[in-house]
Amino acid sequence: MSRQPPSPVIVVPGVTATYLRDHYPLPPETIWGVLDPTKRFERAQMHPSDLRYEAAQPADVRADQIYEIAYSELIEELRFNLSSSPDEPTPVYPFAYDWRHPLAMTEERLAAFIDDVIGRTKLLRHYDEAGYAEAPKVNLVGHSMGGLVIAGYLERYGAAKLDRVASLASPFRGSFESMVKIATGTANLGVRAPSSREREAARVTPSIYHLFPDFETGVRTDPEDGFPRSTFDPDLIQPSIEDSVVAYAERFALGRTKKERTATGKKLLPLMLKEAERHRKRIAKLDLQKQGLSADRWLCVVGVGAKTRVRMTIESDRGRPVFRLTSDDLVDDWADETRDRTKTGDGTVHFEGAQPGFLRLENLVCVSPDDFGIWELQDRAVARLAGFHGILPNMNMLHRLLVRHFTGADDRRGNTWGRPAPGVSKADWRPAVAPLKALEPDE
Repeated sequence: MSRQPPSPVIVVPGVTATYLRDHYPLPPETIWGVLDPTKRFERAQMHPSDLRYEAAQPADVRADQIYEIAYSELIEELRFNLSSSPDEPTPVYPFAYDWRHPLAMTEERLAAFIDDVIGRTKLLRHYDEAGYAEAPKVNLVGHSMGGLVIAGYLERYGAAKLDRVASLASPFRGSFESMVKIATGTANLGVRAPSSREREAARVTPSIYHLFPDFETGVRTDPEDGFPRSTFDPDLIQPSIEDSVVAYAERFALGRTKKERTATGKKLLPLMLKEAERHRKRIAKLDLQKQGLSADRWLCVVGVGAKTRVRMTIESDRGRPVFRLTSDDLVDDWADETRDRTKTGDGTVHFEGAQPGFLRLENLVCVSPDDFGIWELQDRAVARLAGFHGILPNMNMLHRLLVRHFTGADDRRGNTWGRPAPGVSKADWRPAVAPLKALEPDE
């Protein structure tokens, strides 16, 4: 039997990071391109009577390629460094999916895609000769919302088909930027140009609500206002959001009368929030050991060292909640030993939102924009200007760290590293990749 090659890899991208194409026209037309300034919001908006489909029908919208600027370097580096030779490749597949849908739907598609990748890998001669078919597994890499998809898949299907997992900057407990997105139409969740059309589309996109934060410590309210603390409670959402969702349903929902369409609209926001909360609770109860995956097989990378929204201020306007977006809520105290160093993040995901309940604080690996190498000056500049969160998968050091994670290789050249989470000493640090050089916060 030949040496066992690494398990094939599937890269699961984040929200908005897959192009969408409508195959109803001939030839098919792109209705969502990540860098396309002419996004067809009116063709990407979901139907209020059935959130699986678009409001503009007839249509046949499908996921196309993933965001090449964020993921092509990651995929090509893994393909090159995991393969023993060009004749014996280790497959690294991008998983393109419709990021608008509820994450439970995406988990089902990921399960089918895993089976497809396993079936294709069995057909590679060097995998066949190594006995891959006897216990076929895949490795998963999830960036941003992709990590939530993987966690939901694992909670639902178990780890029988998984070898190792890596998550990069995933908001396991949510991000305040998702609330900003539905409030304003712009946020550090991918594209950043404000747009009233984008705001309307975001408010009827189920996946955005799956990214709501569930840690109440970051929600600032006046106790005298009597607002609920859970961001999944419709009574904490500012009325303008619900009003616009209802108005949207009145335009597009099925129903002979406006009253019927209005009723559909009033149910829509609570429905999306409830579905998102249900998914978050599933992830919260995930027990890796019970699902068949040990903690040392999940590499959890958390971005720090960038100003990030660490709280959301909600005030009362005539007894109704209003989101107040202030620069005071954007904080980065990562390298300040005199302050609370957990008040940091990657520009999109607050450190607290990136902590999965199924791993210990000692397991987390923190990286910052300073970890881009000397030859990555352009990526470092993009991280400073456009956001560390979106460009993090491009980091060369992370590519090397992932290769070590998936192969168990040593770090003979000393070119992988990380930092323990705030409050964790170097002696107590237990990253999935070990040994791993531990840097100081300001290094």
